[in-house]
Amino acid sequence: MIPVVHHPDYVAPAPAGSAYRWGKNGLIRDLLAAQGDRIAWHEPEPMPQAWLEAVHDPDYVAEVLAAAVPRPKERRIGFPVTPEVARRAQVVPGGTWLAARLALEHGFAANSAGGSHHALADTGAGFCVFNDLAIAAHRLIDERTVDRLMIVDVDVHQGDGTAALLAGRPEIATYSIHAEKNFPARKARSTLDVPLDDGVGDEAYLATLERTLAPLLDRFRPELVLYQAGVDPYAGDRLGRLALTREGLIRRDRLVATLMRRRGLPLASTVGGGYGADVLEIAQRHAAAILALGKAFGLG
Repeated sequence: MIPVVHHPDYVAPAPAGSAYRWGKNGLIRDLLAAQGDRIAWHEPEPMPQAWLEAVHDPDYVAEVLAAAVPRPKERRIGFPVTPEVARRAQVVPGGTWLAARLALEHGFAANSAGGSHHALADTGAGFCVFNDLAIAAHRLIDERTVDRLMIVDVDVHQGDGTAALLAGRPEIATYSIHAEKNFPARKARSTLDVPLDDGVGDEAYLATLERTLAPLLDRFRPELVLYQAGVDPYAGDRLGRLALTREGLIRRDRLVATLMRRRGLPLASTVGGGYGADVLEIAQRHAAAILALGKAFGLG
């Protein structure tokens, strides 16, 4: 069975004026639930406020939890922070942390949300409120769950917030392969950034991913990998600039799983980005990623 972390608060009602596809997390849940006993469901606790404040500015954390985020920050995030959005923002990092703990036990586990890699210390950005990847990584290291951890980000957008929030932490490495000309305009510096030209397709992408990620894994030797499995490198994605096919996305996830399994590395995945008018099609891409990863790890 594939361990999947989900919480009812992941499915928050869409705030007025939001361009983010809020329905996708509920559809991901439904698509995975249709797999029956292939999925083992786990419900997370909200991330304790102290761990949110270990990564984000306490004043910003207080603004979010009170649903009192100033309008300039809400514009940067891309939607209003309502009480429902605030609850979701606190529980998603708890889900990523729980998925990591489950991955250490089972080899692989997935959070059915998360991957909020643009959130910075004192503000959210790019549809991200709190940076669940950075928060979970910080907690896993500080609680001595693992001593070395890597975040592998294959979203079409650079993981700028993750890189910025974890800079100066030698126990954590960050890897981002992304479209160079896509958001954000100003990139941060990851441990390793792999910028790609517009229009890169399956074969060139997969070759570049293996050529750059495998040596970093061998050099850094993490004990656990958090995987931002964004599906927006897809050619039909509204906010992507790359040209992967649906099969190319699956091959990408199988390749990442193979690289981890060869090294005995547990992997915890988060959903990341996926955009377009058809929210069911987006959810299908995300669900396919989780199922492909679980199968590659011999689960489900």
